[in-house]
Amino acid sequence: MSGRGRKAVLPPSGHRAEPPLAPDGLVVTVTNKAGYKAEFDFAELSVAEPLQRSLATVFAAQSRNWTSHKTARTYWTKIGIFSEFLAQMDSPPDDLDGLTVVTLQSWRKQHISGNTGKGLLSTVRMLLQRDPRLAAGSVAEELARRIPKPKPSKQSYEESERDRVVLAAQRQFRSAWMRISENTRLLNQWQAGGIVESSREGRLGEVLEHLSRTGDVPRTLLPSGQSGATNRRLLGGQAPEKTWGRLFLTREELTALAVVLTDRFGWNLSVYDRVPAPTKAPSAGETASKTYQVQIEKRRAGSGRWFSTENITDSGADSPGRLITQALEATSHGRALANTLAPGTDLLMVARAYRPEQEHVDLDRPAPVGPLAFGVSGEMGKWWARSHGLGGSPFQRARRTTVTDEGRPLQHTQGTHESVYVLPDKRVQRASRDVFEAGAREALEQAKAAVFGGTITAKADPGHEETATVDCEDEETSPWPTPGGGCGADFLLCLACPNAHVHPGHHPRLAHLHQQIQSLRSVLDDHTFHDRWNSHLLRLEDLRDKIGPAAWVSALTRVTDTDRTIVQLLVKKDLAP
Repeated sequence: MSGRGRKAVLPPSGHRAEPPLAPDGLVVTVTNKAGYKAEFDFAELSVAEPLQRSLATVFAAQSRNWTSHKTARTYWTKIGIFSEFLAQMDSPPDDLDGLTVVTLQSWRKQHISGNTGKGLLSTVRMLLQRDPRLAAGSVAEELARRIPKPKPSKQSYEESERDRVVLAAQRQFRSAWMRISENTRLLNQWQAGGIVESSREGRLGEVLEHLSRTGDVPRTLLPSGQSGATNRRLLGGQAPEKTWGRLFLTREELTALAVVLTDRFGWNLSVYDRVPAPTKAPSAGETASKTYQVQIEKRRAGSGRWFSTENITDSGADSPGRLITQALEATSHGRALANTLAPGTDLLMVARAYRPEQEHVDLDRPAPVGPLAFGVSGEMGKWWARSHGLGGSPFQRARRTTVTDEGRPLQHTQGTHESVYVLPDKRVQRASRDVFEAGAREALEQAKAAVFGGTITAKADPGHEETATVDCEDEETSPWPTPGGGCGADFLLCLACPNAHVHPGHHPRLAHLHQQIQSLRSVLDDHTFHDRWNSHLLRLEDLRDKIGPAAWVSALTRVTDTDRTIVQLLVKKDLAP
């Protein structure tokens, strides 16, 4: 089955996949997921031909894991930089087996200091390690040297920054949604015969019907050779929002929608190129709310794990699903027209292009259908930010903000969540300081409370009273007095009392008690053990450290039957104070 749930089609009988490396050994063809091909000619590299062929071979081997031309171009650019580095040497190697440790050390030193350089080193190393001639020896050892991971350069938004970005996107998309919703109602009334044809609304309804079928309003060829809206006065102008924008989002408005979706759900920018229109999940008689199933594509997850489904419920104005409802309404005419022009097309993120005749250049992204364009590119994100006076494309920072606010992985692993999103983020670090400080203070207080509170002596004092665990100096001044006077503490709590005195005669019993409490770990759950025994165990371990581990172990050899009986009663809580 494919990721969308359709049966996979078997290739024709005798089909063989074309090898990426051409017979001449210099041209590598990379086929992306959409089936488009891109060629990379290694004869263009400024190195010797044997080295060109070797680089083409490792590039072709690595390309079997790629599904996009963008990835291939990234590798191609970096292998080009490496080739330039080799070409500028006094004695450039003729092939990969001519690489030396000194050459690789110089290459590393030149690029190890920055994030871009670290990424360059990692990519080139990955390719070079595919050559069997570099699999062993000193050069292989140099290639195997650890390359530090690049430090994430993007940070999550501060609250004021996020509010500014999201408010700009919400205002723009909401204005577009209201415009399209109003014109949709008028179109529906016209199609239902509820409007007089000769009225202004009737003439607008006729224009809107033409717009919904063709993607544009009726046009008239002007003497200048350009075309203008035939009903300019009726429409109120020739601006997009007065003409084709009455039923279709502009690409800037589609970008605003993507910004709001990223802020709400933390989706990657690449998701918007291919996300199908959400479908309603089956409902067991529920009418007050509706749940959508949204299919998310995660290219970096690896083959077989590309798709996941998120259930999002629209239960009211402030619910997450209300944004999905509005997105479906704002793109309804675009999706309907796309399906008419190219049956089977049902991508959610669709906009009307300003210049439909533009050539489809980025073959990793969906091809336009008629006047319609799909998804949101990185350049669109930058353009949208500039138009609103914002610094840089908002998508990475908005996603990082949502992920850190959610406190859990979103379309990535737990390891990535912690190492890439949480730990390097300055906003998270600042917010965590109070938590860490409170935890440290609590731990300190617990540590202070869970230490031996008495006195260690060399011999017994006849004036002290013996208890089950220690000798008591004065029970009348106990920290835990009873209403009638005297001490009300449990015998185990004697270890925390400042009136307690421990001499060598106590060591065997206390060492045996420590051993028995430790054995309870295997039979009690963590919560119960921590609640009942942890503080006593910590006091005994503090006492052991003060007496000395050697003396403590030696004391275990002197445990008597009386010690064992008393300890058993203490552990069973049968020995009353």
